[in-house]
Amino acid sequence: MRHCSVQVRGLLTREELDRYNALFEVGHYLEEQKRYDLVAIVQKEIDLLILPAIERLKEKSRQRDRDTEQYLRRKAEMEAQLKALEDEDEED
Repeated sequence: MRHCSVQVRGLLTREELDRYNALFEVGHYLEEQKRYDLVAIVQKEIDLLILPAIERLKEKSRQRDRDTEQYLRRKAEMEAQLKALEDEDEED
């Protein structure tokens, strides 16, 4: 059985996390019984279960990129304004 990342698990809802843990426990038991044919089915269910959390993680990343872009744009504007003020002071 393959665990998903800590970041993805952190974005699972309580219901999703409970189901994830239960499926993982079943899959682990099946591995102990060497029922790898059934383990694959359980793993596929887990993979489907975590898809919404993966999308939430991607959205957080996209939002962070937008915030960074906005910050850099504001920083550049402030630097340009500061330079303009410095240039005005030098002219006086």
